[in-house]
Amino acid sequence: MLLSSVYAPCNWRRAQIRSKAELHLDGQRSFPSTQLRSRSIDLKFRSMNNHQRAVKISATIRNEQAGFREHDGVIIVDHGSRRQESNCMLDAFVDMYKKRTGHPIVELAHMELAQPTIKEAFDSCVNQGAARVIISPYFLSPGRHWKQDIPSLAAEAAKEHPGVPYIVTAPLGLHELMVNVIEDRIKYCLSHVAGDSAECEMCSGTGQCQQRAT
Repeated sequence: MLLSSVYAPCNWRRAQIRSKAELHLDGQRSFPSTQLRSRSIDLKFRSMNNHQRAVKISATIRNEQAGFREHDGVIIVDHGSRRQESNCMLDAFVDMYKKRTGHPIVELAHMELAQPTIKEAFDSCVNQGAARVIISPYFLSPGRHWKQDIPSLAAEAAKEHPGVPYIVTAPLGLHELMVNVIEDRIKYCLSHVAGDSAECEMCSGTGQCQQRAT
């Protein structure tokens, strides 16, 4: 069973937080080997319309070229919060990630304070057919949680699934695209303060995004 159907309170956030970026199809005509792979994958998605099938095929090929395997499961894990709105933000991000990447098995998890746990997410991935589980920390820096806590919880979860390998990937860290994210946030907040934009989905209803002076 998909955990997203069990932890339904966050579903409303998915409608509020959407990615504006669209999937761009790769130019496959220049690569004969890619064309052959595309035709074999096409059999899996023949029930879809042409656009949906093209998006799925393109995403599958990109994933394979990047090292993903067909039966990989992905868990995106954050710290977890007693504040439900914060937990719902991860739910919305994971939904966005799954749609953008085309990975069929993607679950969210909270390290502590909230559900689903890493163990529950790991179980769900395996129950959906994952032959390998990739645990990606939704953390900025490589602190104690990344070095100790998450690996320990992942190892404990994996004990019930002998033969299913797993990996804990690096946190977000000093990725150059983080510069774009920070710059985009700053520009939008300044636009809101200037009266040119409404509150973003992060600040909506909080009154946090305003210019102050002492």
